[in-house]
Amino acid sequence: MITIDLITGFLGSGKTTFLRKYVKYLLAQGENICILENDYGAVNVDMMLISDLLGDHCDMEMVSGGCDSDCHRRRFKSKLIEMGMIGYTHVLVEPSGVFDVDEFYDSLSEEPLNRWYKAGAHITIVDAGLRLPLSDTSRYVFASEAANAGVIVFSKTQLNNPEAPSNILKYLNESLASISCRRKLKASETVAKDWNDLTDEDFKRIESAGFKTYGFEKQQVMDEHKYESLYFMEKKFSLDQIKEKASAAINDPECGGIIRIKGFFKDAEKGWMEVNVTKDDFTVAPVENGQDIVIVIGEKLGKEKLAEIFGEPAEVHAD
Repeated sequence: MITIDLITGFLGSGKTTFLRKYVKYLLAQGENICILENDYGAVNVDMMLISDLLGDHCDMEMVSGGCDSDCHRRRFKSKLIEMGMIGYTHVLVEPSGVFDVDEFYDSLSEEPLNRWYKAGAHITIVDAGLRLPLSDTSRYVFASEAANAGVIVFSKTQLNNPEAPSNILKYLNESLASISCRRKLKASETVAKDWNDLTDEDFKRIESAGFKTYGFEKQQVMDEHKYESLYFMEKKFSLDQIKEKASAAINDPECGGIIRIKGFFKDAEKGWMEVNVTKDDFTVAPVENGQDIVIVIGEKLGKEKLAEIFGEPAEVHAD
């Protein structure tokens, strides 16, 4: 049977960065891998960031969009059926930052997927520097995507004080209780170290973490369109312009509850560069592929104010 892992995490937690490291580990173990990007957005930036991993033993597929959650679930199941006949040994599902985890497990329990796939590790990435407290909606997403994780992998530990993971874990357990989940995560169920120092033994532990089965009180976050994205395409912003505009937007209450700004720009000397912005972080890194785009993700975005800053958006899409 094909082992299928699920990698979840709140918006901007670092899922794609972790995925890159995990894929390299699995390839070294001789696995034949397919990465399934499961995203509600029309333009999948993360898909561009892992394209260089592709080769004879690593492929990539994508499920996107859908007029509603039911449509998206049908597309997800159809894609897994298609992939089940190709000969992969390991499938990694990296969903959107807003994702109904039950969709994943419900699909695997149905014919014919239950004959082809076995659930492997449910890995939840958590930013050790996550800005707290979260809004009620974000707190629900944060908790629901970790409720059944076999392991919590903290990101950005080297950028935060040593107590940060334990403080975030305490808040996560409080968040689980707030959605009537009986689970109480322990430090022994986490990995909290600089990702550059992760060893094969660390990855083996993560790979074998499995998953849990805890219930919780469901909320229809996606169907009620509490999250949305604005796409600003082909604006040809320079790095200085992106810094200025992103700072203005993320610190202006009229722009709404911005959680993350991400995208690409092309530097005349260095080529394509990836940009990731949160309230506490601004990172720029070279990438092999890209396109001129800035995506603003958040709750109740102030579209008119954001248009003043970035120009007219190409598309409005609910996450």
